[in-house]
Amino acid sequence: MTLIARPGWQHDAVRPTWPGLRLPLRLPEGLGLPTAVTLAALLLGALPFLRLAIAALAPGWRFAPDAALEQIGSRAAVNATLHTLETAGFSALAALLIGGAVALALSITDLRHKRPLAFFFVFSMMIAPQVAALAFLSLFAPHSPILGALGLSPAPGTPNPLLGRGGIILVMALHHAPLVAITLWTGLRSVPHSLVEAAQMEGAGPATIVARILLPVLRPQIIAAALIAFVAGIGNFGIPALLGLPVNYLTLPTLIYRRLASFGPAGLSDAAALSLLVALVAGCGILASVLATRRAGGKVEIERPLQPFWTLGRARPLVAGALWTLLALKLGLPFLALLCEALTPALGVALSWQSLTLDKFTEVLLRQDVTMRAFRNSFLFAGAAALLLALTSIGFAYALERRMGRFRRVVELVIELPYALPGVVLAIACILLFLKPLPLLGVSLYATPFIIIFAYLARFLPLALKAPVAAMAQIEAHHEEAAKLDGASLWQMLRFVVAPILAPAATVSGLMVFLVAFNELTVSALLWSSGTETLGVVLFSLKEAGLAGEAAAVAISASLIIFAVMLGLDLCGKRLPCNVLPWRI
Repeated sequence: MTLIARPGWQHDAVRPTWPGLRLPLRLPEGLGLPTAVTLAALLLGALPFLRLAIAALAPGWRFAPDAALEQIGSRAAVNATLHTLETAGFSALAALLIGGAVALALSITDLRHKRPLAFFFVFSMMIAPQVAALAFLSLFAPHSPILGALGLSPAPGTPNPLLGRGGIILVMALHHAPLVAITLWTGLRSVPHSLVEAAQMEGAGPATIVARILLPVLRPQIIAAALIAFVAGIGNFGIPALLGLPVNYLTLPTLIYRRLASFGPAGLSDAAALSLLVALVAGCGILASVLATRRAGGKVEIERPLQPFWTLGRARPLVAGALWTLLALKLGLPFLALLCEALTPALGVALSWQSLTLDKFTEVLLRQDVTMRAFRNSFLFAGAAALLLALTSIGFAYALERRMGRFRRVVELVIELPYALPGVVLAIACILLFLKPLPLLGVSLYATPFIIIFAYLARFLPLALKAPVAAMAQIEAHHEEAAKLDGASLWQMLRFVVAPILAPAATVSGLMVFLVAFNELTVSALLWSSGTETLGVVLFSLKEAGLAGEAAAVAISASLIIFAVMLGLDLCGKRLPCNVLPWRI
């Protein structure tokens, strides 16, 4: 490849030429890439759910929905549905209050140290739900060293107060509150500061501006944020599994898990019917969220986005203290209790310099084959999915932004389907899709690592596309036009022009995928087999086996890895496209 400078280009731009370089097979220009992206979207986004619907409604390829309707109407399914709606609904309302207050405090006030507050608030969501549940269980356990030091420890033998409905609602509300805050931060960026200035000129105070201007303007985003938290609660498996299964309080995801754990592949038809029910409930929430955001109206030209306008004065230390106290209750104290449990030799032993031991960390990181294998598998599965999605996101971003035209939204909806619907639905769909040998190949992906990687690719593709698509929208087309004038094919132009420009955004997307996939449990809980255990599966199994200290050591180790990756991304934040990292407000 030779690089030739050309007048008319930017002074730091170069014009690529590729003499003699031609692909052996070229699809028609303008057709090959959109076709490939559409087929990949159908494979990852539509085919698994089509197979799920066929298994539930047309077993044996004959339309016979009676069995599915009977399963959906069973007493166990109805109770699980009510429990799901109850926990998801109440936790969404609480998450809206918590996340909304944090979003406003960090966006419109003159608080100091906003970045670390936002960082730790979002970090509490990036850790796995089952880790959050385990941390709160350790904090409120009768043997809790934190409650013991405060003189609030329950009597020995007392059931953990978080087991059951109330605990699930509390932990899910705290865990999903950052989702609400991120959604509202996005809405606040679209509010022009001129509205605030006009209100201030009329003598309105900060509280009046919030009540009379911001909240009415943000009403669609507020509704959407609540519905996003509601859908997240419907599909959450880790928190109801750890807090509900021990007391037989079942939600739809945990009911599906119990059916498969009890009956294996023989229970797939029942699981498919229940998965359709989960998809229906979640789909109603997703549809309502889409309708709510559409009511925001058309685009508004914003000369200057919203700036902090509320001067707290003497109240600033109180507001800052309230936010740090929230983080302490949401993140600090639960993880301190978890750390104490991992550092003591046995339950009930008070942590001191004499009793402190690293044996549990040594056990799970260096001795136990299953936990060591789980760390390795989680790195490999999450890393493979992140790498593949980072590479393919460049072609996807270019096709969606430049080549799809009016069909772009349809393709995006298909791509977003596995990410929007609960993970348990995707897991059942993947089992049904890959249980039998694949046509032509004659092999089955079931009980192999590839089914987990496929599920990760399908679920996290929308997350991987966020930064590259945003970056592609900001790139002017003259680089591509110059490459075409030089005779470069589409594939050469992607490789030598588009890919280098989008590489930073694609790298960030890959790391974000790694963050959420590394501790993932909802999908892998149903797809793992012997030898393919992930960290989420092992943590859940250790807790069920009564090895709370070892589970705590796994949770702390995994959370430190997530923290390190997030910190690395934050340090590179200035070089990244705007609004890619959700905690950089």
